[in-house]
Amino acid sequence: MFKNFISTLGLILIFSQFAFSQQGVVKGKVMDGEFNDVLPFANIAIKGESKGTTTDFEGAYSLDVNAGTYTIVFSFIGYTSQEITDVVVEAGKTVEVNVTLQPSSAVLDEVVVTTTVRKNTEASVLNLQKNSVTLMDGLSLEGIKKTGASNIASAIKRVPGVSVQEGKYVYVRGLGDRYTKSILNGMDVPGLDPDKNTLQMDIFPTNILENIIVLKSASADLPADFTGGVVDIITKDFPTQKQMSFSASVGYTPSMHFKSNYLSYDGGATDFLGFDDGTRELPFSENANIPSPSDQSNNSILDDFTRRLEPNMAAQEQTSMPDFSLGFSYGNQFDIGENKLGVIASLDYKNETEFYEGFENGIYQKNPESDINELRFDRRQQGDLGKNNVLASALAGLSFKTNRSKYRLNLLHIQNGEKRAAIFDQRTEISNAIDVVKDNLEYTQRSVSNLLLSGKHTSKDASFITEWSVSPTLSKVEDKDVRLTTFIIQPDGYSISSDAGFPNRLWRNLEEVNAVGKLDLTKNYNLFSNKAVLKFGGLYSYKQRDYSINNYNIAFFDFDTSSLNGNPDAILEPDNIWTPENNSGSYIRGNYQPANTFDSNQNTAAAYVSNEFKFAEKFRAILGLRAEYFTTFFTGQNNTGSEVYDNEKTIDELDFFPSANLIYEFQEGKNFRASYSRTTARPSFKELSVVQIPDLLTGVIFLGNINLEPTYIDNFDFRFEIFGDRAQMFAISSFYKKFKKPIEIVAYDITAPNQFTPRNSPEAEVLGIELEARKNFGFISEGLSDLSVNLNVSIIDSEIEMAKGEGQEYDSRVIFARDGETIKDTRTLQGQSPFLINAGLSYNNRDLGLETGVFFNVQGKTLEVVGFGQNPDVFTQPFNSLNFNLAKAFGKEKNSKISFKMENILDEKRQSFYESYGAADQNFSYRQPGMALSLGYSLSF
Repeated sequence: MFKNFISTLGLILIFSQFAFSQQGVVKGKVMDGEFNDVLPFANIAIKGESKGTTTDFEGAYSLDVNAGTYTIVFSFIGYTSQEITDVVVEAGKTVEVNVTLQPSSAVLDEVVVTTTVRKNTEASVLNLQKNSVTLMDGLSLEGIKKTGASNIASAIKRVPGVSVQEGKYVYVRGLGDRYTKSILNGMDVPGLDPDKNTLQMDIFPTNILENIIVLKSASADLPADFTGGVVDIITKDFPTQKQMSFSASVGYTPSMHFKSNYLSYDGGATDFLGFDDGTRELPFSENANIPSPSDQSNNSILDDFTRRLEPNMAAQEQTSMPDFSLGFSYGNQFDIGENKLGVIASLDYKNETEFYEGFENGIYQKNPESDINELRFDRRQQGDLGKNNVLASALAGLSFKTNRSKYRLNLLHIQNGEKRAAIFDQRTEISNAIDVVKDNLEYTQRSVSNLLLSGKHTSKDASFITEWSVSPTLSKVEDKDVRLTTFIIQPDGYSISSDAGFPNRLWRNLEEVNAVGKLDLTKNYNLFSNKAVLKFGGLYSYKQRDYSINNYNIAFFDFDTSSLNGNPDAILEPDNIWTPENNSGSYIRGNYQPANTFDSNQNTAAAYVSNEFKFAEKFRAILGLRAEYFTTFFTGQNNTGSEVYDNEKTIDELDFFPSANLIYEFQEGKNFRASYSRTTARPSFKELSVVQIPDLLTGVIFLGNINLEPTYIDNFDFRFEIFGDRAQMFAISSFYKKFKKPIEIVAYDITAPNQFTPRNSPEAEVLGIELEARKNFGFISEGLSDLSVNLNVSIIDSEIEMAKGEGQEYDSRVIFARDGETIKDTRTLQGQSPFLINAGLSYNNRDLGLETGVFFNVQGKTLEVVGFGQNPDVFTQPFNSLNFNLAKAFGKEKNSKISFKMENILDEKRQSFYESYGAADQNFSYRQPGMALSLGYSLSF
């Protein structure tokens, strides 16, 4: 009996497995073509068969069918039905079919679509743009693949009005960092540089992305602290099927790699993992009382403190190695009873080496004599700089969906370690006329740990939706044992003295806690006999930062430094360290610096309401109002100790931010948009402070400004757009922005040319035009339909009114005007680029598995630092970026791919110049990154 039962059960399992192996799955999402939203409870049926299903509250569906070719019908009451033909389902595999249904009043005849549309295709992202009432641009995963980009930073330059600075920070419409905001899955997440408003885009591998959306006009549900745009990075949610991928690449830059004179130094055993193993930790308590040699009651412990320091002070020549990266991702979906569980995971590792031979930095001033135009340098540096940057990221996500709820948990950790070493000559003229040689050793360790827990709940008929999110983040930035040694070049050798500064050892620690909670409520209802969407909700954000600095230098007692022969490593040799017995040599001095330590927090409480509705057949609108109560508190003191702050409230503002977005649809695929919004830009922690933060490599010192005020901006946008088939489109946009009290980085005063600080200017205006076109060459021949061109151009004019009066910018420029120079009371806005050009020619043949393209990007000359008095303006020069990509997929499933890339084909230089009337331009910063080659391989299954 028992054996018969077992045999029968085994036959059933075998038969079930066989039957299942003969089946495939059709999955996807149905979208509402009238509103940019999902369409719950839409009907899906196999034409000619009785089999069918309905979408859930998120518009998602899943249908098990036997292997074969089908026509699938999508329908919903009040919407035009669509038939997707030639849907090929293979046994044991999943095919994704996403559609958008249009209201039946908008289209009279039935539409038959003969190609599938996936959410992450260019066509679907363009569909999001077309149906969005807010002004937006997007980039799909398919579009990213065309560029061959391995991360967002390399790909997002294709979006109109978007530029990428330092290879990782995204700016929108040529505006600086403070006017662009980056969010991850709709939530504010700090990046590896907490002082920036944008995330570091090269930390996100493309294999975890769904798409990237750039919102250029505000709505009430978005944060108010952006002006250029909000970049929303959307990661994959529920995978449609099991997905696993592996990738590896190696990069070679002829000017940087396999160079025997590359500069570095010995660090810790875990540097290759992006963190220090303790080698660079402060070797004694930060509150330790370090005695001086003259303190005879306590100086016996001085040599012990000195010997605890790592003795390596000199940059060492090594051979530079090529770049390499590794990536792995996994995704799957499981049935848990009637519920579903989605899993995603991603690991990404990059190790990059840079070597800049002949880098330059300079600090220049105008001559006090107005008839002498040429700039003179306060200091000029030239030398070699080596960098090794390790970046590792891990992302794990769980999604759990029931009939009327979905829960999501994402864990993200990013680890970054950057080791730098430089040897350079420096000549100073104005402050003291000496020549020196410097060795600079630095290590910066950064980490971001983020948790995102969110939920979505819907009523029975999906007319009322509740969404909530909680996202705590811990960010750390640690400068560990930064070392700077300066030898004065003498006619007969080298020496160390206070004229050029004693050897320096520096530890800086930043720790920031960021906690955000968000609640959004959505109600669908009828208004003017049409569907309308009411949204309201709130947000609370708390950010708290601790910053501290421990600064020490190495002095000498009764010791002839010329005996060191210019060797930094000799400074801390055992025989050269001061002891009570020899009463001669090097010793450490310094302590914890309360002047450069602060504790600050920022608090934002927000509430909003918005209504999206259709008030005529072709008119739609979103009207909204957002209120934000923003406060900051600061504890710290200035460098002299004359200003002491104890949890002092520095900003206390309750602001209202109205927004209105209108869209008029002339006919199917042709829209005119207009929008107005009020937004803000707020000072960062270090800007709204009294700290002094030196950069030991460049000699530049950043000074905080405790009196900064927020910037307020009125934004007006207009756009006309045409959407065609096969992801083709044309759009022309214009925008106008009025700034009140814009924050700019300016030279501090005429006596300190190497010191920069943020200041409010009175007001500014920005006016711009954007043009975008995506077109394939199928109009010439069907055989050329896989060849397409993408072009977007932004032309922007900005004007700022200078502050006038004694000690203000305009008067300082007049005082130091050159002979024949006319001083205007207006200039361009700091950080605003005058033009942006993105162009690409790509070929993508799915049958051949061949993708290739040439892509060009450039940003116009941009005011980087505002001059003051004798200090001239600094302008970032255009960088003409020309890149090439070639990728070939192999195998029946095209799941194996080899890719080749060439970057910076024009061998452009990254330069910033001091510019002054009648004078030759002089280098503020000069780096030559060289042309880079890379070869990669990826496998997905």
